[in-house]
Amino acid sequence: MLRKNLASSRLLRVGVYGLLTFTVAAVVTVDSAEARRRHRHHHARHSPHNDEGSYSPAFASIVVDGNSGATLTATNPDALRHPASLTKIMTLYLLFERLEAGKMKLDTEMPVSEHASEQSPTKLGLRPGQSIRVEDAIKGLVTRSANDAAVVIAEAIGGDEDEFAKMMTRKARSLGMSRTTYVNASGLPADAQITTARDQSILGRAIQDRFPRYYRYFSTVVFNYRGQSIRNHNHLLGSVEGIDGIKTGYTRASGFNIVTSLRRGNRHLVGVVLGGRSGGSRDAIMRNLLAENLDKGATRRTVAAIGERGGSDAGDSADQGTVQLASAAPETPAPSRAAKLMSTLSEATAALPPSAPKEARVEPAPMTSGVIQNQPMSLVPGSTEPMKPVKVRTVQVKAGAVKLATAAPQPVAPAPAPFAQRVEAIEPAPPIVRAEAPRPELPPQPAGHGTGNGILGVLPASSLPPASSQAMAYAAPPAPPSQPPTQLASASPAAEVPVRSAVARSGWIIQVGALDSEAEAQKRIEAARSSAQGLLSKADPFTETISKGDKTLIRARFAGLDRDQAEAVCKKLKRADISCMTVHN
Repeated sequence: MLRKNLASSRLLRVGVYGLLTFTVAAVVTVDSAEARRRHRHHHARHSPHNDEGSYSPAFASIVVDGNSGATLTATNPDALRHPASLTKIMTLYLLFERLEAGKMKLDTEMPVSEHASEQSPTKLGLRPGQSIRVEDAIKGLVTRSANDAAVVIAEAIGGDEDEFAKMMTRKARSLGMSRTTYVNASGLPADAQITTARDQSILGRAIQDRFPRYYRYFSTVVFNYRGQSIRNHNHLLGSVEGIDGIKTGYTRASGFNIVTSLRRGNRHLVGVVLGGRSGGSRDAIMRNLLAENLDKGATRRTVAAIGERGGSDAGDSADQGTVQLASAAPETPAPSRAAKLMSTLSEATAALPPSAPKEARVEPAPMTSGVIQNQPMSLVPGSTEPMKPVKVRTVQVKAGAVKLATAAPQPVAPAPAPFAQRVEAIEPAPPIVRAEAPRPELPPQPAGHGTGNGILGVLPASSLPPASSQAMAYAAPPAPPSQPPTQLASASPAAEVPVRSAVARSGWIIQVGALDSEAEAQKRIEAARSSAQGLLSKADPFTETISKGDKTLIRARFAGLDRDQAEAVCKKLKRADISCMTVHN
């Protein structure tokens, strides 16, 4: 009996100890799991890479008509998003400003710092102590979206990346991008670096309007750099007709982003997609948005180019660290001393009686008349000392013979008597009358002269007298030309000989066609002006007749452009199926 009790007691103790051990183990396990959960939650809240692991970006998009400025479609256009590598569009905007202002050149070498070389991929693999040309850095940003090249640009312009990011934000504000803030030049993950689809559409339009010469880099498909061929991340280039840029971007925090510009016919659309789930879906969404809204676009440019508030240029405002924002009530500057004086003189002049008619002979007024006489002496600038007479010594001067440059010899007038102490009035000599020789008849004018069609006819150069004979035009008529101007074409039948030449014109010339008639040439000029969407508003249109063998053609041309304008116009006209070529005047 005792033995059974001992066994039961032993089993009871073992059971109690086992239960206690199990309970302790369970508590420890639960506490450890809770601690790990809390640690992960704390790390997720405070880790700088939290966005990359847990943020699920929301979708946003917008399509804007580049001709009218109207928003054609939008989804969450003003919601805050991370720009990712779309940041590099602003980086290039500030670089283009420096190039346009002449502060940097495309072949300028920029040094590579250790900070720039340490940037995360993607990058060009630049090393500290190396240098990279500005043009190579531009292409590296456009194609590979190279982060190390972006920092090189930032340090070359702003001194360091932090200061350059402040310049980027100030520039965004001046362009009207009110909800965009930059903290780096590359677009690498940063919680404070935010933008909106609407702001990115503003930047996408502004960089095209402001820098048409440098914007073409956004259409670079392949960039060859140090033995490697780098293809553009923007796969819509070359696959969708009319797309000429501009930039893609991706981080886990932002999703797949893109800003796109499409020019087809006379229409121009700028589209933005933020937060795509993949590169393929992002591109498909952009294709659909552009296709659905292309017919809604205006065919003529009516909206003004996007300007900067304050009107400061390039790096000037950025260098000084300030942006001049448009104030609600502009302060009127105080008038200068010169302005006050001009105002006083203007009031005095307005009080004077009207001048005498042109037919009447007006005698010179004495020095004490006019403004000085009618105003108190205190208002006259200068010394208040009274005027004192100055003694002048009079000398006798003997005039020599006067020779007149005329075709016919003239008798020499006798030398006048010496001037005396008191000068006597001298009778004016009668005017010399020259007999005007008969002028030769003008050669026949070209067809259409004086009808208003095209430019006025201009005489062929061969029919004009040489420069040396023009001085004697009144003495004898010029010798007739040795041969008629039309005989010049017989020397070389295949050569183009202008029959009607344009007057001297400045700048570059673009030719939009060589037509069979003047009417067709005028129609081509109007079609080109309409398709150019305002780029030819200040150009000088004209037609020019040429002879090619036995065929006569009418050239349709525009003058008065610079090189960049001529290239931009031809690029736009070719998209509208209008032939165009540039001519250096």
